[in-house]
Amino acid sequence: MKSTHSSKMPLWMALLLTLTIVITVRESAVIICQWAGIEKAANIVGLLTMFFILIIWRFIKGIPSWLTQASNTLLVDSGFAFLPVSTGAGLLLFALGDELWGFMLTILISTLIPIWGFALLSNRWLKRNNHANNNTTINEQK
Repeated sequence: MKSTHSSKMPLWMALLLTLTIVITVRESAVIICQWAGIEKAANIVGLLTMFFILIIWRFIKGIPSWLTQASNTLLVDSGFAFLPVSTGAGLLLFALGDELWGFMLTILISTLIPIWGFALLSNRWLKRNNHANNNTTINEQK
């Protein structure tokens, strides 16, 4: 596997190029899915296509630093990643009517149970690591 190569590309150009790649792949997936008669699958087809393009790109040339920097700026350092989810959730909540409380309960339960389980596993793991570190410190002091 080749390492990523550095680039002196300005951030604005990296952002523009990254958005162009994402929009091109997504719109190509929409056109292909419309042609195939499976319009509703366009988003997942675009997502998987982008995933495979990036995997192949990584193994052939290495992911360039400008792409990583632009992706981090777009997705990690901004609310851009949550915009489609927030919009969809807002529209859904207005359309639910009487089913709103059942939906909210389902979301609450399906969120809290995994978080609770993850917290228990994390606590157990941290206690085990803390115990191992204490034993190592005690042995080093002897």
